[in-house]
Formats: sequence, structure tokens, C-alpha cells
Amino acid sequence: MLQAVLPIRTLLLAIFMMMAGTGFLATLLSVRMERDGISSLLIGLVATAYFLGLTIGSLRAASVIQRVGHIRSFASFVSIYSASTLAYAIHQDVMFWSMLRFVDGFCMAGVFICLESWLNEKAEVSTRGAILASYMVATFSGQAIGQLLLTTGEHLPSLPFMLAAIVLSLAVVPVALTRISQPGLGDQPSFSLRRLYDISPLGVTGAMAAGVMLGAFYGLGAVYAAKLGLTLTATAFFMTVVISGGVLLQWPLGWLSDRYDRRLVIVGCFAATFVVCMALTFVASPGLTLLILAMAFGGIAFALYPLCVSHANDQVELDERVGASGGLVLVYSVGAAIGPLFAAATMTVFGGPGLFLFIGVCAGGAALFAYWRHWIGSPIPTEAQQPFQSFPNTTPMSATLDPTPESEAEDSADAAAS
Repeated sequence: MLQAVLPIRTLLLAIFMMMAGTGFLATLLSVRMERDGISSLLIGLVATAYFLGLTIGSLRAASVIQRVGHIRSFASFVSIYSASTLAYAIHQDVMFWSMLRFVDGFCMAGVFICLESWLNEKAEVSTRGAILASYMVATFSGQAIGQLLLTTGEHLPSLPFMLAAIVLSLAVVPVALTRISQPGLGDQPSFSLRRLYDISPLGVTGAMAAGVMLGAFYGLGAVYAAKLGLTLTATAFFMTVVISGGVLLQWPLGWLSDRYDRRLVIVGCFAATFVVCMALTFVASPGLTLLILAMAFGGIAFALYPLCVSHANDQVELDERVGASGGLVLVYSVGAAIGPLFAAATMTVFGGPGLFLFIGVCAGGAALFAYWRHWIGSPIPTEAQQPFQSFPNTTPMSATLDPTPESEAEDSADAAAS
């Protein structure tokens, strides 16, 4: 694995620094707005703006990269993100911050497309799995560690924004000085969402539900923690625990899904998420129970998207998997954009516990749909299922990191032709 990672270490360092510098911003903004008495609905609007920018950026940012190249595009996107981060400290206003979050999302999509297309260019058939795993580790670890920057603003409110801007600015250095050749983006295969739903209703619906749930959590998880009485330090730790849980359980659940009917694993995960969320709605004070439930929520909920992608990939031809996975990323992004608004409306009625009440209802509904699909459909033999892969839910470009051997796809096509 080390031999596969060493040639791309500068790219992995860049994404780690990007996530460390930006991963805590949603939490910080939510905490600041909640402390100032801004309603949950308006906080949800700010969160939605980020995911809307991410969705549009994943569709439009590639044209910028094609015109000026990866290094210049990466530097431009990160520079704008860094400037936007500093602008939060200038003026606190919901509409102003919403505009900045939209810009952040667009720029982050550009960063993801730059790095993921670069990683895809450097990946060979034998190293794709190792590169994808390293990319996921760099992304989640940067996001988890970045939460610690939350605690730096107690005495100087602008300090977290300044530190984030510094980290973001430094993230340009490894890419600007890299000797890795710049790739071409090429044409990404498209896949009709209607056809994708016809082929895998559970994959599409599950990806949408996962987006709604995690978008709601990322946008309003800090508000839930603040209403529960957690200090800023405890809130940072709470968010870190959830993200860490997401890292710990993805591969065990994926291993299970490779050995049993994947649909049943998805049903179980949605049902378990429902149970955990209902338990979280009854937590009245900080403590060990909260942390255990937080880790369980992260571990199960974060696995839902890659499980649904793997299930959808079981239904399509091997040479269609990149297009199908790209379509599922867009479905997830749309869900993440609308999740914070509906969660915020629920919190307006039920208070802090309304966040997990909303997520739990989504998980429960998805569990019923998944069970219905399992009941009316025929199972795919476990030996015919594709191996589980933990796909990043970033942009459609991430689908090109699919480690399915290209030769396997070609063999399948040849067999079909004959």
C-alpha cells in the first residue's frame, strides 16, 4: 500500500489540509448563530447554501479546470475559499453568510474535482483500492482533527477564521510544488437518473435519504449540541466522535454486506439508525450515553451511502458503474441540500431533539422502503455481488476512483458479446 500512496502523497496532504481547514466551519457557524439567537430555520438556510454550491460546483467547476489546468484551478479555488473564510469575521448576517457558504461549496467542489481526477490519473488497476482507502482516510481524519479549531475562539472570535485561512493557504503549497503531471478530465459517462432508479430503486432512494440525514446533521448537529448544554470544547469533541464512528464501522458493515444479502444489511442499518436517533431524542444531558450514541450514529449513518452505491453497482453492468456512481453522488447532494431546511423546521417545533427526530423519521421511512424492496425483489447471490467500496460522497468525479479492475469490465463485455 505504501508504494501506491507515496507517488500521490502531496495530493493526500492537500486534501487533509483542506478538510482540516474547512471541516469545522459548518459547526462553528452554527454555534455562532445559535448563540446569537438566530432561529434554527435560518441556520438551516446557511447550511443548505453550502450543499447547493457543492452540487452546482460539481456540475460546473470542471469547465474552469479544462480551461486553465489543475494547478491554477486548485490555487484559485482554495484562494477564494480562504478569502471567504476571513470574510465571515467581517460581518455576521444570515444572507451574507449564506452567500459565502454557497461560494465555499462551489470552491470545494472544484477542489474535489481537481484532486479526484488527479488521483484517478495516477491510479493503476492494482493500486486503485489502496488509493481510494488512503483518500478516504485523509478526508475523514482531516475533518475530525479540524474540529479542534473550534475551541480557539473563546477569547478572540475571529481567531478560528484566521487559523482556517492559514491552513487553507498552506494547502496550496503541496499542489503548487508537485511534480505530478496534470491529467486531462476527459468526458465523464452520463447515466439517466430515471433509468438508474428503474434499475436500482433502493440505491437511489437510499442515497437520497443518506444525503438528507447527513446534510441535516452537518448543518445542525452543533445546534443540537449547544441546546443540550455542551460547551464549545464538548461540541467539538461530540462532532469528532460522530465522524470517528463513521470511519470505524464502514468497513465492518461493508464486510458483512459482501457475505450476506446487501439489501438486508441496508435495511438493518437504516433501522439501527432509526433506533439510535430515537434514543438521542431522549438524551437530556451530556455524558457517556450521549457519546456512545453519537459514535453509533456516525458509524451506521456514514455507512449508508457507500452501501447504497455498492447495491446499485450490483445491478448495473461493470462498464456503467462510473456513470451510475456519479448519478448517485448528485442524488446524495440534492438530499444534503434540502435536509437542513426540513430538519430546521422540525427543530423549530420540537427544539434541539427535533434534529434526531427528523433524521430518525427519514431513517425509519427508508428502512420500510428498503424492506419492501427486499420483499418484492429477488436477491442477488452473494458470490455475484460486487465487493464493497467506501466511496466518498463528494462530486461525480469520485466515481472514477472505482477500483473495479478495468480488465474485469472488458471481460464481462466480451462475454456478453459472445
